[in-house]
Amino acid sequence: MKKSLFLYLFIIAALMNVFTYKYFTSKENSTLKPEIQVENSSNSKTLSDSISKLTDKLYDANAFSLENNDRAQNYLTENKVTNIAAFDEKVKQALLAYNDNEAGNKFTDQPKMGEQKFIINKVKLLNHRWIIANYSNGELWGEVLLKYFIDDKDGISFEIMNSYLYPAALN
Repeated sequence: MKKSLFLYLFIIAALMNVFTYKYFTSKENSTLKPEIQVENSSNSKTLSDSISKLTDKLYDANAFSLENNDRAQNYLTENKVTNIAAFDEKVKQALLAYNDNEAGNKFTDQPKMGEQKFIINKVKLLNHRWIIANYSNGELWGEVLLKYFIDDKDGISFEIMNSYLYPAALN
């Protein structure tokens, strides 16, 4: 009987130790979780602030673009352009088609220098009338401001307003 009493006391002591250990470890974890949540909430606040700053910068960068210019879009809509994105792509492709010319793209306002011809790399429609583009021949870089016109047959013509070729970098 004495042996069974010690056995029961030992089992009860072991169970109490297990329950005490579980209680204190769960209490420790529960006190750490709010700190982690506070860190995560401050990180999410920082991330949301960063996202809003980047969104503002993107909006500012696209201030002069056909996609964000309601007046230019209204003008195009009045002239039977229904899909602005498709129109944008059509104008860009019409300008880039001149890159296939052996002498280079004539709308860079630069003659062929050496073996490489000047071709237009990037194009951005500013509104219903103007385009800005950059061009290069692999060594020299420049930018050009163009006017574009749509005729009655949906043909697109371009006119150079101004062009600038950056000087070669001094090494």
